[in-house]
Amino acid sequence: MNDHPLHQIIKACDRAITAKDFDSLMEYYAEDAVLVVKPGTIVRGKNNIRSAFISISDYFQDRLIVKQGEMQIIEGGGDALVIMETQLFYPDELGGTAELTRRATYVFRLENDRWLCTIDNSYGTSLLDGDNA
Repeated sequence: MNDHPLHQIIKACDRAITAKDFDSLMEYYAEDAVLVVKPGTIVRGKNNIRSAFISISDYFQDRLIVKQGEMQIIEGGGDALVIMETQLFYPDELGGTAELTRRATYVFRLENDRWLCTIDNSYGTSLLDGDNA
């Protein structure tokens, strides 16, 4: 299912996060979108999501790199559920690079022939575990 437009949209979002291009990133979010910043912390609305991404970038010393792994897209009724591996690369305490793979879940809505993210949950179902990874 690599031909689904969401593959390219998610790649563009990953590039924007890595490049700290938060204006471009916000083009892919709905006005009423939500972002799971970490377990127990959710922000709502594009302005708050943009601010959260800036804070996340700052936390990782502007060195966060985001890539995608395996991805499944389930589409129905003008919505799409994306289940995927999100690969994160960030500075570790020893000056090197740490790597973490999460099984993320995202929801996109088709509005005026554009896919917009409405729920961004890079933690996926691990939220049920209380896992803070």
